[in-house]
Amino acid sequence: MKPLTCIIVDDEPLAVRLLISYAEKTPDLKLLASFTNSISAINAIKAQQPDLLFLDIQMPNIDGMELAHSLPEATRVVFTTAFKEYAFESYEVNALDFLLKPVRYNKFLAAVEKARKQLQPSPAPQLQQPNTVFIRVDGEWRNVAVEQIIYVNGMKDYVMFYLDGEPKPLVTHLTMKAVEDMLPNDRFLRIHRSYIIAVDKIQKVDRNDCVYIGREVIHIPDGYLPAFKSFMETRTFR
Repeated sequence: MKPLTCIIVDDEPLAVRLLISYAEKTPDLKLLASFTNSISAINAIKAQQPDLLFLDIQMPNIDGMELAHSLPEATRVVFTTAFKEYAFESYEVNALDFLLKPVRYNKFLAAVEKARKQLQPSPAPQLQQPNTVFIRVDGEWRNVAVEQIIYVNGMKDYVMFYLDGEPKPLVTHLTMKAVEDMLPNDRFLRIHRSYIIAVDKIQKVDRNDCVYIGREVIHIPDGYLPAFKSFMETRTFR
């Protein structure tokens, strides 16, 4: 996880030191700089563009509200102040959070986590693997359970699906690459330019790197061995 970056701006040195101590003990939070003068802080904020700015409101020269209006769009603001009457005004500049002094660490940490959720989106949900696939055979679409497929054998522009409970393979006009993309990659493995197998249907693998599956014995060429051996390591007791 990429750490969040932050800058602290407060005209009270004691308040700055407290927030620095909080930042230093917060996992995945990197303190870029701290300032007791808002004018000195402006250029650093624009140059470094921190993810998060802990900003006092009541300061000489340029106060926190004025400074917030000039921030880079990506920087989230957490106001720190002793005056709760500023809370409503803070939302006018779309502040992420509003912390009353003396700031407690649990409130500081909650603000960081809120920023993390906004700036580092959750990973995309995994798509559910299909339970069936449609195979076009003799002009008709056959709905075949993925669990029923033992292996697939490719011959030029055609492939043959060998299925549990079917005496003959289903033959369709398709490429092996299309089949490889269609079948769930956690359940099927290409072990030859002409064969894709259901890994749970393997009966045995002999010392010559031959896979026994269904009624077929398939020798794995050197180019496919590394991927196959990597798979075997995940399924073998040692």
